[in-house]
Amino acid sequence: MIRKLNYVGIVTGDQDRAMAFWTEIIGFVVATDRPLGEKRWIELTIPGAQTGILLFTPEGHEERIGTFFNGSFGCDNVQYEYERLSAKGVSFLGPPLAKPFPHVYFNDPDGNTFFLSSR
Repeated sequence: MIRKLNYVGIVTGDQDRAMAFWTEIIGFVVATDRPLGEKRWIELTIPGAQTGILLFTPEGHEERIGTFFNGSFGCDNVQYEYERLSAKGVSFLGPPLAKPFPHVYFNDPDGNTFFLSSR
């Protein structure tokens, strides 16, 4: 029986830049960073969560860099995270929206768009 989702992949054109963004700015933690051919297999954990992220772009999927991430990050307070991350230079598509529940969209350095909500 499947018990959990280990990680979700985030496509990136520059693994070092992506790792710096997700660890130094967002606050995730490196769980695995090992060579895999010409690239690296980089898994990051999200403090307090079972699911992590994978910073890896499989061969032939480079066209997905800079697209919408089909998933959602959750937090306790969207306004607080918006202010905290804005102060660190994270690019948002606009200020948080209250309806249908608190949420906001942000971009990583590769131009990928992410959904953050407190739902």
